[in-house]
Amino acid sequence: MFLLTFSATYCIMPFVRRLAIKFNILDIPGGRKIHLKATPLLGGVAIYLGVVAGLLFHDQGTSQYWPILTGATLMVLLGAADDIQGLSAQFRIVCQVLIAMVVILSGNHIDFLPHNFWGDAAEIILTLLWIVGVTNTYNYLDGLDGLAAGSAVVNLSCFIVILFNTGQHYLGSVSIILIAAALGFLPYNFRKEKMFLGDAGSTFFGFALANIAIVGNWAGDNVVKITIPLLILAVPIFDMIFTTIMRIKEKKVRTVLQWLEYGGKDHFHHYLVDLGLGKIKTVIFIYCVTLSSGISAIMLSNDSAVEAVLTLSQATIIFGIIAVLIVAGKQSSGNTAI
Repeated sequence: MFLLTFSATYCIMPFVRRLAIKFNILDIPGGRKIHLKATPLLGGVAIYLGVVAGLLFHDQGTSQYWPILTGATLMVLLGAADDIQGLSAQFRIVCQVLIAMVVILSGNHIDFLPHNFWGDAAEIILTLLWIVGVTNTYNYLDGLDGLAAGSAVVNLSCFIVILFNTGQHYLGSVSIILIAAALGFLPYNFRKEKMFLGDAGSTFFGFALANIAIVGNWAGDNVVKITIPLLILAVPIFDMIFTTIMRIKEKKVRTVLQWLEYGGKDHFHHYLVDLGLGKIKTVIFIYCVTLSSGISAIMLSNDSAVEAVLTLSQATIIFGIIAVLIVAGKQSSGNTAI
């Protein structure tokens, strides 16, 4: 299963790369881009095809997850269309909301509130925000070679430990397939004749992780159940929150529409590179932070609500310290430049 998915993704990648070059589906340097050479997109299409190949030979229990697989397919198609043509932010968000509703209406949603009208409505809204939010946070995380796909491997590995410890073998196996596809892509993200994930790949991973977080049974206690996915996906969530605060503080955006359309070198990884950490060290640093937060989630899986609150508070303090150091470093480098 693992070898099949890895091999399929790795072998499909060159064909997709040639296709992207032939039809000029390239990521052109400029704007918030930090690469210097036009690079083929659609790496996410090869990843998706590799995952499908793995799932074809692992079909036990797939009927329960057909809505999620359908949503993932639609998300890849939407991302590929954006890679090929370029879609407006408003159109992408509307489509992502509709895709998320496919999953929600099938019965896959956050479940921790009282089962009445208001509780059910709140769960639907929260699930919608979660799926669309995590999908886009992973898209924003895709700014350095190996960052998004490598982070997905770390995130999925943390989920897998809990899934297999609690007997959720099918969902754990699906996570292994996703890891194999990511690893099949990563060599092409680092070599000279490289490929990028593109929106098709980054949103696919974000969508998959968001839904694994929803359908997985992480704990009996509701507080712990919510906290575990938050910790495992803490880095992309932090990036979204930190970037939004900084954009508002620096008056780069004033409305939700401006926020959706804004593109700049102001994400977590951009700041770390600008502060002198370098691209490779930045990726490794973010891997380490991701793994640290994930280990906390794994340790929490058998604990109570009190431990969950304390662990989440600890993670919040750590990310707060990181944010303060980034802002201080940015101000210091700005003063030095003056």
